[in-house]
Amino acid sequence: MIEITTSNVNGIRAARRKGIETWAVGHAPDVWCMQEVRAPQSEVDPIFDSIAADYAQAGRIDSPAALDRLNEVCRIKGRAGVGLLSALPIVEKRYGLPGLEEDVDSGRWIEADVRTPQGYVITVACVYVHAGQAEDEVKMTQKYRFLDTMRERLAQLRDEAAGGGRQAVLCGDFNIAHTELDIARPKQNVDHSGFLPQERAYVDTWLDEFEFVDVVRDLAGDIQGPYTWWSQRGRAFDNNVGWRIDYQFATPELAQQARGFVIDKAPSYDARWSDHAPLTVSYDV
Repeated sequence: MIEITTSNVNGIRAARRKGIETWAVGHAPDVWCMQEVRAPQSEVDPIFDSIAADYAQAGRIDSPAALDRLNEVCRIKGRAGVGLLSALPIVEKRYGLPGLEEDVDSGRWIEADVRTPQGYVITVACVYVHAGQAEDEVKMTQKYRFLDTMRERLAQLRDEAAGGGRQAVLCGDFNIAHTELDIARPKQNVDHSGFLPQERAYVDTWLDEFEFVDVVRDLAGDIQGPYTWWSQRGRAFDNNVGWRIDYQFATPELAQQARGFVIDKAPSYDARWSDHAPLTVSYDV
């Protein structure tokens, strides 16, 4: 059994100040995908080194050097940034989506081919989709361009898995609530980015045409939520007025091996180290 966690850290330097390393010692997932790292490489490296020491302290690895890693910093200062930590061996690393050359698209997609304890190699992609802004045509164009390019990569991953190759799981903050079950107040947000019909249609394609599985929805069933993000305005966190925008989308064979999930919502607003809750799925691979 392995655990894969995805979490938007909302700035890894701020998350460190707020206690992300305490969480790391207590959980230390086999693979940890992070989005919105928002830090230069010179500051990411020592923080990852410190988290590696936390993994060693937790007994997950023999020494900090055993924690494999990759990350990509956004070329726009203070924006985006993705990282992936693995206590399992990484056999290949890939950075970015081919065809996306603009600075605003950097720091949003990395892939690691990870060897599991049972000897399988699976592809884990760490994804941070543009947030977009409904009233800003430029930002929505950037988001749709990224999603269109993603679609090409998903088709490749689907074909490889269907042909007996590596299974894959996409982990990250996709900035889309797929259905009314994934957002606390759908009617009030139907014209807002993140819940636009055009955005939600992309997820339909991933699930219907490319046969990826929304792992948490598959495990949880047709319940409201469970949410992963809460606005910092009002009492959204306390009242659980949230959005489900952090997902793990897996190819069918891998999805069938999912055994459970945990959304680690902090006990109080002040106890959070991010406005997103870490999402962990256990897979028997």
